Amino acid sequence: MRRAVRNSPATKQAPPKPKRVTKPSFKPTDDERKLVEQMTAVGIPQESVSLVVRDGIDKKTLRKHFRRELDTAKIKANAKIGGTLFNKAIGGDTTAAIFWAKTQMGWKETDRLEHGVDGSLAALLKSIDGSRIVPEGE
Repeated sequence: MRRAVRNSPATKQAPPKPKRVTKPSFKPTDDERKLVEQMTAVGIPQESVSLVVRDGIDKKTLRKHFRRELDTAKIKANAKIGGTLFNKAIGGDTTAAIFWAKTQMGWKETDRLEHGVDGSLAALLKSIDGSRIVPEGE
């Protein structure tokens, strides 16, 4: 014969958990994805971007649902601008070519004064032949 065990920890049931009230799940639209990508591409901080999407979303929601846009927007923008600059330089735009050479090839402009005697200065000095040069007013 089996005895019923009352109030034993094995037979106690936990009280039912109250149901959580949750917000509807966030699903970004294509327009929101474009907006986040454009804003991120031009360097707007994530905190500011999150204020614009649907009149404000949490930064965590932004990072969770727009991770790809946040990670790739600046890369895509730089590639597009770089491609345009490259095409201009290849097409003969001197300013673009100089800029490319400085930023991508390590070229730089230098202002260097070389001290030395060139032919014309040497001839002048020879013609003076030891004459004393006197400043005005002496």
